[in-house]
Amino acid sequence: MPQPTAGQRARRKTAPSGPPKEFKVQTRETAEELPEGIESITDVKNELDLVQWYSEVENGLLESSYDEYQSCLQELQMSKSHLDSLLSDTSSTLDLLRSLSESFKAVEAQTSNFQKQCEGLLSAQKRDTELAEKIQENLQYYEFLDPASRRLNAPGAGNTVRGQDFSDMLRRLDECLDYMERNPEQKEASVYRSRYRLLMTRALTLIRGHFVSALRDIHSSVSKKIADQQQNEATMSALLYAKFRVGAPELKQIGLEIQKRAVPPLDPEQGTEAEYQSLLNELHTNFSATRGKLIIPLVRKKLYDIAHAPSTSKDLVAFARASISYVRGVCLDEFELWGEWFHGQAGLYDFLETVCEPLYDYLRPRIIHEDKIINLCQLCTLLQTRFLLDQDEEVEQTDANQLDFSVLIQPALEDVQTRLVFRAQAFLRDEIERFKPRPEDLDYPARNKGVSITVTESQISGKKLVPADTLVHLAKATNDDPDSILEQDSKWDFEPQAALSGWYPTLRKAIWLLSRIYRLVNSTVFDDLAHQIVHQTTLSLHQASAQISSKSTADGKLFLMSHLLILKQQIVAFDIEYVAPEVSFDFSGITNTFWELRERGGLFNPRNLMRLVGHGLIPRVVENMLDAKVELDGRLRTVINDFINEFATKMTASLPTKFIDRRNLRQGELIYPTCQNIEKEVPNLRRILSDYLDDPRMKETLVGAVQDRVIQIYEDFFDRYTSSERSKGHSVSKKGKGREDAVWDVETVAEWCESIFRVGIPEQDDDGFLSGSLSRSGSPGG
Repeated sequence: MPQPTAGQRARRKTAPSGPPKEFKVQTRETAEELPEGIESITDVKNELDLVQWYSEVENGLLESSYDEYQSCLQELQMSKSHLDSLLSDTSSTLDLLRSLSESFKAVEAQTSNFQKQCEGLLSAQKRDTELAEKIQENLQYYEFLDPASRRLNAPGAGNTVRGQDFSDMLRRLDECLDYMERNPEQKEASVYRSRYRLLMTRALTLIRGHFVSALRDIHSSVSKKIADQQQNEATMSALLYAKFRVGAPELKQIGLEIQKRAVPPLDPEQGTEAEYQSLLNELHTNFSATRGKLIIPLVRKKLYDIAHAPSTSKDLVAFARASISYVRGVCLDEFELWGEWFHGQAGLYDFLETVCEPLYDYLRPRIIHEDKIINLCQLCTLLQTRFLLDQDEEVEQTDANQLDFSVLIQPALEDVQTRLVFRAQAFLRDEIERFKPRPEDLDYPARNKGVSITVTESQISGKKLVPADTLVHLAKATNDDPDSILEQDSKWDFEPQAALSGWYPTLRKAIWLLSRIYRLVNSTVFDDLAHQIVHQTTLSLHQASAQISSKSTADGKLFLMSHLLILKQQIVAFDIEYVAPEVSFDFSGITNTFWELRERGGLFNPRNLMRLVGHGLIPRVVENMLDAKVELDGRLRTVINDFINEFATKMTASLPTKFIDRRNLRQGELIYPTCQNIEKEVPNLRRILSDYLDDPRMKETLVGAVQDRVIQIYEDFFDRYTSSERSKGHSVSKKGKGREDAVWDVETVAEWCESIFRVGIPEQDDDGFLSGSLSRSGSPGG
């Protein structure tokens, strides 16, 4: 069997080796392809056949292996060509992708630019849209002019004022006017603003016309029904008020359109506010005139009936009470009706004043012709307590929904107060200032017999004991005659019947007048009038005191003192405030100086001009009135001091003014006459004080004052005496002097006076008191 060649071995070695199964399969396939001569190994008969068979098998195997490699090579070549094509395709694809990427970048750049352009276009579109919207929004304020003009100038435009669309049109006109005022820089703003104002005036004028027309129709209907037949009270009320309430809500609403626009703007043009306000005033005026035509004749007729009624025809207070109550009821009804026609009270009280004019026409002449102060006071009290607000409650705010009738009745009250002040001044002039006393009026102290005038220490100090309300109440209990006896009031610290009968007539009249007008007139007027009354009463008491003093100086001074004390105590109850004095300038000095220089011919002399400035050019300030309280206190102090000085001087009149040698004096020769005089005058002092004063403390106060004045006079006398003795070379000691000496020292006299005057010590009978005093004095009379 031939050996295979090297190349064949190599090829076998390189032959692909597959799995064993596949190899066996191939072997079987190769065996099946054996030469026809040797079909199988069983046909091998010899070695040659074996070699041939082996060679055939080997060749078949090689050929079979070669075909496989060849097919593999072909596959690889095909794969290589395929991969080359793939590489070519990949390169072309990469080139294509690269070109696409560049294209995409270009597209992206173009897209970005396009986006920016689109955004710019959108921004421009938005800006143009907003501008168009603003133009349209602003243009609507200009476009509304024509339809509003056509509507307001159309025939029958006044019949549409009650509709809601008319109110909407007015609101649109307000918006257009506000827009034109906010944008004055726009080209046609001023023109359109003027035209819109004309339209607004036209619209409000239509409302005014419709309002007045409706009022006229209601008035015609009511007046016709009133004139047709005699109406009773219920029917009259229905006609006068129910008829006016039917259409009031709608008319009130359209009237509110004018009222809202009558409020002045922050910076109104000249005449603008007045134009709209005048339209509102016309509504008020027409309503007031319409109601006045219906109400005022009825009010006049009713007041005429009240004025001629038997119960009120001659009684001022009764007439005022009835007439004012009726007019107040009418005003309350009109107040409620006004609230149904209008918002607010502008013009209301002017209308109500016209309703009250018939009352003033009837009341004012009666007030002017009323002479009795008591009737005027009662009328004042009626007006103040029933129809006016309480002065103490003025802090609280008045309810705007309630009628303030005090405003309407205030003119009548002022008339009454004016008349009351006039009558009080006439009373002051006739009954106090010009009072001529009768002899019995000056019969003091006989008028005090059985009637003691109580003047307490608190009255001297000015402490208020009697409330003013008590005086007012007391005044109400009296009639118009001030000389009548007043009723007794337990709140007074004296019995009025007894006390007032012992008072001087001018004092009694003054207190009566003050008690009448207190709190009925303005406080300033009352203070001024009260000061005049007190001043004139004080002068009258001084005149009476002077006439009484012509008979007895002590009686005159005690009369004046007691009455001034009573007057001081009584005016405290009236809370009279200080009245500033009337200050005036007296230019008479200037006039006189100018005429004097002119007569001398030296008007332009510098020296004379300096004299003019220094002496005559400046006017003098003149105070015409002193405060009555100050004046009263001053006069009271003066009369008390005069009384004390008079009695003390009378008691010490025997003290010598010139001194002789004391060695020639007997024991107590200088002091004993004075002691006797004091012991004699002290009972007289107490007696005369008892005739005028009933208060023990007051009497003891005056007695103590006289005692102090006596001691003071004696001290002055003792100082002169010691000075005289020293000038003569005699030594005199001010201390340690006994009663046996010719002159007592001051302490001894003071001790002796205390035992005589007995200030604050309850009195015994007069005889025992006097005898005791003399025995303690050590005088010869003891």
